[in-house]
Amino acid sequence: MMTPEESLTRLAVVLPPPGKPMGLYCPILVDGSRAYLSGHGPLQPDGSLLTGRLGDDLQEEDGYVAARQTALAVLATLRGYLGSLNRIERLIKTVGMVQCTPDFHTVPAVINGFSELMREVFGPDRGVAARSAIGVNSLPANMAVEIECIFRLARS
Repeated sequence: MMTPEESLTRLAVVLPPPGKPMGLYCPILVDGSRAYLSGHGPLQPDGSLLTGRLGDDLQEEDGYVAARQTALAVLATLRGYLGSLNRIERLIKTVGMVQCTPDFHTVPAVINGFSELMREVFGPDRGVAARSAIGVNSLPANMAVEIECIFRLARS
C-alpha cells in the first residue's frame, strides 16, 4: 500500500503554497489526535482563488475543479503544519459549501472533486469520510467552494 506522500507523487499534482487566513482564525488546529481544518478555498499555485457562482457564471464541471483545487489547498496546509501527509491516519468529516444559485441542485457532485482526490491520496479506507454538501448564497472573496474538514492523526 502506498503512503499518502507516494500517492501525491504518483498523481503528479502541484500543491499551492499554504493559504493565509482571511480573518482571525487558525487554518489548522491540532488537539490530541485530531486536526481541525478551517474553511479552505480553491487556492491556486499563483495564490489566486477560483471564484464565481455555480449556476450563474460557473457550471458543475467548474465547481468540481474548484473543489479538487480546494483539496490541494487542504493538503498543502496539512503538509506545511505536520511536515508530511504520512502523519494522517484518516479523514473523518468533510463539510463542503458551494456558492450557487437557488436552483443549482448538484452540489454533491461538485464536492466530489474534493472527496475523490482525498480517496486517491489516502485510499478508500482512509480518505472517504462522513460528509455534508451545502449550497450557499455567498462565500468569502467570492470563492466558488469552501471546505472544512477533520482528520485523525497517526500516533507518533
